[in-house]
Amino acid sequence: MSLTPHLPVLQVVTPMLTAPLVVLLHVRGLPWAAATASSLFAFAIAVGLTQSVLDHGSIIYLLGSWPAPYGIELRITAFSALVLLIVTGASSLTLLAGRCSIDAEIDHERQPLFYAAWLLGLAGLTGIVVAGDAFNIFVFMEIASLASYVLIAAGPNRRALPAVFNYLIFGTIGATFYLIGVGLIYMLTGTLNLADMEARIHQVGELRPILVAAGFITLGLALKAAVFPLHAWLPMSYTYAPHIVTAFLAACSTKVALYVLLRFDFLVFQQNLLAHDIQFALFLMPLAVMAILIASGVALFERNLKRMLAYSSIAQVGYILLGASLVSVLGLTAGILHMFNHALAKGTLFLAVAALAMRFSGLRLEDFSGAGRQMPWTMGAFVLGGLSLIGVPGTAGFVSKWLLILAALDQGVLGIALIATVLISSLMAVVYIWRIVEVAYFGGATGDACRRVAEAPTWMLMVLWAAALANVVFGINPSLPMMLARQAASTLLQHSP
Repeated sequence: MSLTPHLPVLQVVTPMLTAPLVVLLHVRGLPWAAATASSLFAFAIAVGLTQSVLDHGSIIYLLGSWPAPYGIELRITAFSALVLLIVTGASSLTLLAGRCSIDAEIDHERQPLFYAAWLLGLAGLTGIVVAGDAFNIFVFMEIASLASYVLIAAGPNRRALPAVFNYLIFGTIGATFYLIGVGLIYMLTGTLNLADMEARIHQVGELRPILVAAGFITLGLALKAAVFPLHAWLPMSYTYAPHIVTAFLAACSTKVALYVLLRFDFLVFQQNLLAHDIQFALFLMPLAVMAILIASGVALFERNLKRMLAYSSIAQVGYILLGASLVSVLGLTAGILHMFNHALAKGTLFLAVAALAMRFSGLRLEDFSGAGRQMPWTMGAFVLGGLSLIGVPGTAGFVSKWLLILAALDQGVLGIALIATVLISSLMAVVYIWRIVEVAYFGGATGDACRRVAEAPTWMLMVLWAAALANVVFGINPSLPMMLARQAASTLLQHSP
């Protein structure tokens, strides 16, 4: 019997069923091997689903053969396929690269539980992406959130505990707001299936309950996605989590929340609200511009490396929202493509930080003085990821930023101001990335730099450079993510007049 028709459900079931098995493995190395194999299999499934979507269009999978909206429906679109590649690819690369880093930060006795939580987080994130109804999105959102709390608190740094508590409060508020909004829509339409909800919501005569539901859902998901100014949980969580966990979450967690936000705003609410001269772009665009400028400005003055990159991530969320707020195929394509490109750049940067942290004792800029001479391969990959984050031509980050500039040109005078925002933020990125490069390559020998520091483990370097070179490959030939992003944008905008 062929497994191909069942790939959508296997995308979620594989890591979910592997998680309890990993808990039983107490032989050193086996939990990591099982979790990595499961993640790689999930990535292979995502690749297969992407090929099927490109060949045959959207995939619909009915659990138990019950038709929607009466049964549970899994739906894979071009947008879903792109986000699945981000999530499973980030999980696989960080697990492949991170065994040594995890061994250094987490006790052997707790590692089976750690890897089980990792797989549950992976299952939750992929479940959010493939779910075709609002309630199962909430269920998988809670699975992913609870697993993330465990992963962040798993390291030796005790400051991770208040960071997790902060994240827990924000995450709980976000999930509650989302659930209240879904409850209101269910009260109005009698359905939880997103496609059915979209069809029925236009038949609701009274607009105000829909506005309230849209507000609750958008605010709840904005909290999950760390949209400015609802981002307070993100810097602490990224800074004090185990380094490999930071690389995984930075590459994909906010992208999944943004994916759900865009699905609701464009597929469920947009046409109904546009019909009454109300546009989410009026709210998204100012928040996006403030995120880009303010978060980039804060990053300029940060001296903790992980915290600096965390504020950079808040600015990059602003780029994605800015593209969506233009409500055009080109703008939305740029925003969705930037989700993919930012995952590549930030994943590379945080993997490099994990490698550096294995040899240097601190995370402040001065602690990495001379790292470029001591660990040239690691810092080389970091520089390549930094160039992609800045948007230098020939890297993936340039492609999405260039598309965003082209989309902004269609906005007249407003477009000029938006282009100036993108350019100023990119210059800020040049400054804070250069601060790291300057210390690493030209800083004096102090602290750890006074002694001979070995390069990162060979296997970790190989995975790190695979991620770094992906920024160049998709900068020179961005056809695959570009095709998926354009199809996703076209599908989302088909539902807007």
